[in-house]
Amino acid sequence: MLGKVVIVGVGLIGGSFALALKEAGAVREVVGMGRSPEAMARALELGIVDAVADSPQQAMAGADLVLLAAPVAQTGPILAALLPHLEPGTVITDAGSTKGDVVAAARAVLGERVRQFVPGHPIAGRESNGPDAALAGLYRGKKTVITPLPENSAGDVGLVAAAWRLCGAVIHTLTPGQHDAVFAAVSHLPHLLAYALVDDIAKKPHADLLFQYAASGFRDFTRIAGSSPEMWRDISLANRDALLTELDAYLAQLTALRGLLAAGDSAGLEAVFDNAQHARRAWGNAIEANEPPPGPESGK
Repeated sequence: MLGKVVIVGVGLIGGSFALALKEAGAVREVVGMGRSPEAMARALELGIVDAVADSPQQAMAGADLVLLAAPVAQTGPILAALLPHLEPGTVITDAGSTKGDVVAAARAVLGERVRQFVPGHPIAGRESNGPDAALAGLYRGKKTVITPLPENSAGDVGLVAAAWRLCGAVIHTLTPGQHDAVFAAVSHLPHLLAYALVDDIAKKPHADLLFQYAASGFRDFTRIAGSSPEMWRDISLANRDALLTELDAYLAQLTALRGLLAAGDSAGLEAVFDNAQHARRAWGNAIEANEPPPGPESGK
């Protein structure tokens, strides 16, 4: 049972964390902090938080756990605001989609008290934003990656892991470097591609006609382009080196495909498509085998 949990950024990610803990009966009080008074008022109205803090001092008083659920570029400024009021028993974690930059910001701001910061990343989301997008079941059966620091105590890492387990998440552990390399390939690059495709079509002179005939394949491929532009701007820049590596590899693949298409190489094209189909089906089957039945609030 957690006493006081503070959510900095009560949108989809932070709000879903709060709702899941409440649904599990695992928290006494949830306090929200955020830049937007309107969003905070809405989170309070929806019952996501029990109170909205007027200041970092008020928020941090007696806090057991603090979740930073804001764009990763805000990590340093947020930690700087919280540090003067950080009590010895309070653990801070985050939900950022990059970890190398977050850890660097935490070390720079917190100094030796970085031991109280346990980095994390829940692998779940929707294309909707804000408090109204929050779901108690968002993390049920989904992975949460924790990237512990050498300075973290086993107890603090265990507290963060336990909180995510109460939300229904399955805990995995990586180093910050491993995390950023993996997610550059399977998360950050797909978002970049989805944004690029929609932006390209939207700029064409006959964009209205193209969107009129776009069907389920286009919708599925580009769904993630509905995500927060601010958040994905920060993620792309924060993980720039790993993302550039993956983008270069993808450009090489596109160049190879263009060559096959230009040459009319049907066997070559089919071989690429066949390999991709088998890999996609194997991955999909593995996901279905390990995923529990969706709950009533899972968004599925």
